Amino acid sequence: MKNTALTATHEALGAKMVPFAGYNMPVQYDGVNIEHEAVRTGVGVFDVSHMGEFLIEGPHALELIQKVSSNDASKLKVGKAQYSCLPNDDGGIVDDLIIYKIKEETYLLVVNASNIEKDWNWIVSKNDVGAEMKDLSEDYSLLAIQGPKAVEAMQALSSHDLAEIKFYNFVVGDFAGIDNVIISATGYTGSGGFEIYCKNSEVKQIWDKVTEAGAKPIGLAARDTLRLEMGYSLYGNDIDDTTSPIEAGLGWITKFSKPFTNSEALEHEKRRGPERKLVAFEIDERGIPRQGYDIVDSSGKTIGNVTSGTMSPSLGKGIGLGYVPTIFTDVGSKIHIQIRKNAVPATVVKLPFYKG
Repeated sequence: MKNTALTATHEALGAKMVPFAGYNMPVQYDGVNIEHEAVRTGVGVFDVSHMGEFLIEGPHALELIQKVSSNDASKLKVGKAQYSCLPNDDGGIVDDLIIYKIKEETYLLVVNASNIEKDWNWIVSKNDVGAEMKDLSEDYSLLAIQGPKAVEAMQALSSHDLAEIKFYNFVVGDFAGIDNVIISATGYTGSGGFEIYCKNSEVKQIWDKVTEAGAKPIGLAARDTLRLEMGYSLYGNDIDDTTSPIEAGLGWITKFSKPFTNSEALEHEKRRGPERKLVAFEIDERGIPRQGYDIVDSSGKTIGNVTSGTMSPSLGKGIGLGYVPTIFTDVGSKIHIQIRKNAVPATVVKLPFYKG
């Protein structure tokens, strides 16, 4: 089991630690609902240093990125980030990721912790263009400072005007007394804020100053309830090697203005329409949907399964995501979730669940 540079800090704070993606990670400190509410109404900080970072550089960097990613990275300007995915050869997804254009011919790819080795090997296997690649995952830490009060609470820690950094833009500058960190207006919560990329040797100082400035430490359990209220996909749950970006509702990051891995088949699927789609649903009665529960129709026939589910702390009701045949995907469609012996009625809704 790997540790982040902050593992001892989390343990000293009394965090409940669990294995996650091969790392020893804090799942909660004071309780999921308390931490969830802190991010929705104030400011919280997550240690997400288990995420992977790859540097792709040189005159052929963009060529390689265009080849392996579904979105159109040629649209990126220096200081901008882009959400994308890595399609596989069989219609599924190797991983989803964020691509940062650091400077001309230099890109940072941020990938999921559980997929670092898999993604690296995949991109290497496609690199017949001579792009320079470096895996920085072991050397860098990542903090997510999230919530509507993030700008106000953190402004004193940087000479940059944090309010001026637009969503999915970033600056490289000073933060919490450390120079040359990436301050990125991105996150996985839907409540605004920043993600801070720094060296492992720098993260403790940044963490301490961020918490002193009022950010509450938040664990992975609240990260999951926050992202699910927004309907953000989690790799391994809602998207994986067998789900296409089209059926997962990721057509908006799948640009057919350029060729990429399996683009012809995906374009055909988009024109034809997928046989199933990922939908969001709310439970109509009492009950909490969990990953793996069957989704059934009114006659009790299994039509799909829940890929993510929880009791929404913000809404006070059971919410979830799952794949169902397209006949059940219209907003307002009625489905049922098999919770133990009961087929509990649920309604397909439009994302996000939480509107803020």
